Amino acid sequence: MYIMSIRPRYARAVLEGRKKYELRRLSGLKPPEEGSRVVVYASGDSQSIIGEFKVGKLIVGSPEKVWDLVGKELYGITPEAKRYIEGATRAVAIEVREPRLYSVSVKLDKIRRVIPEWSPPYSFEKLEDGDPLYELIIRYLE
Repeated sequence: MYIMSIRPRYARAVLEGRKKYELRRLSGLKPPEEGSRVVVYASGDSQSIIGEFKVGKLIVGSPEKVWDLVGKELYGITPEAKRYIEGATRAVAIEVREPRLYSVSVKLDKIRRVIPEWSPPYSFEKLEDGDPLYELIIRYLE
């Protein structure tokens, strides 16, 4: 399982099935594994865990290559997506499968009542069994 920070309007587009790929810069990060579950943390004003999706195919390469392969899918949904990955050494397009908007969200302040030192990732991070956030998500949302 992974947790990924996404701006609220794009998080909604992902979880409503309108945004088919999520782009990420890979500066030293290993991309999420195909078939894994990604919990979505909507950043900005939302500051909440709001849903999840399953990772489909991964397209890894230069920002130009990734954009050439998936840019048309994102046109009109995320106009600044190309600028986001420009300048990176490597980028990834993560196919969004089985998006699910949770019926209840988990606000950052609620998470911090249980895990006081927790901060959302800048991009994404892997959550392992036993990780306090992993346990909170499993218990609270399932």
